Amino acid sequence: MGNSPTPPLAKRQGAKVIVPLYIYPISDQTWGPLHKAISAHPSLNFLIVVNPNSGPGDTSLPSHDYMRELPKLNAHINVTTVGYVLIDYCRRPLEDVRRDINLYAGWAAENATTGLGIEGIFLDETPNHFSPERAEYLQAVQQHIKATSGILGDRLVIHNPGTPPDAALIPPLPVGPDVVITCEEPYDRYREDEVQQRLQEYPCNWARAGYMISAVPDGEIATFVGQLCHRGAYLFVTDLVENFYESFGRSWTEFVAATEVT
Repeated sequence: MGNSPTPPLAKRQGAKVIVPLYIYPISDQTWGPLHKAISAHPSLNFLIVVNPNSGPGDTSLPSHDYMRELPKLNAHINVTTVGYVLIDYCRRPLEDVRRDINLYAGWAAENATTGLGIEGIFLDETPNHFSPERAEYLQAVQQHIKATSGILGDRLVIHNPGTPPDAALIPPLPVGPDVVITCEEPYDRYREDEVQQRLQEYPCNWARAGYMISAVPDGEIATFVGQLCHRGAYLFVTDLVENFYESFGRSWTEFVAATEVT
């Protein structure tokens, strides 16, 4: 987030790292690999999804560990933090989703002195098949995020269907989401014809497309990132085959370096 004015994330050049940071910061060393990468690559932008408790939790502020560590991330000018909210394919009651968004927004009251605020919402389990009811639901959530003053910065809206959604669910900006995770798959599954065919049939604009790919073989990270950066602007690639959002993995440093080169 930083203290200096910066252009909107979508208008910053080059591929960006998206980090599903589902790692509880037990100590001030827990997120060390992330801080090292951010500092080592100041020209690379990081979009970081924070998830204190499968969402913001039930209290007005997060735990003291998040109170201590989140401002350190926000102090980096090349970092944008967003909050995790589950919508269960539009089955979760809208009032519960709005409650989570409002809890994140409430952190902004602490932002001036502590740097605790976030700049958008990551909506997990958004649908990929259109229905009028789903479109209405997603639009209601989007409007709430964009109208909530406690969400700072660009008030980013990120959809994670994990597969390319029907075009009617992701209308062009400013009506539709800022970022769409069009593929969240293990490497071998990503390469299958079925996945590749859907990616071709339901394209998403490069500037707002994201890819989160796990289980990439050793030795193929840099080459794969070089290929993937032509498909989407927001990338997360790891060698880990399980718990890949709860740790950084051996390939973390290589992945970040490869993303900056693209």
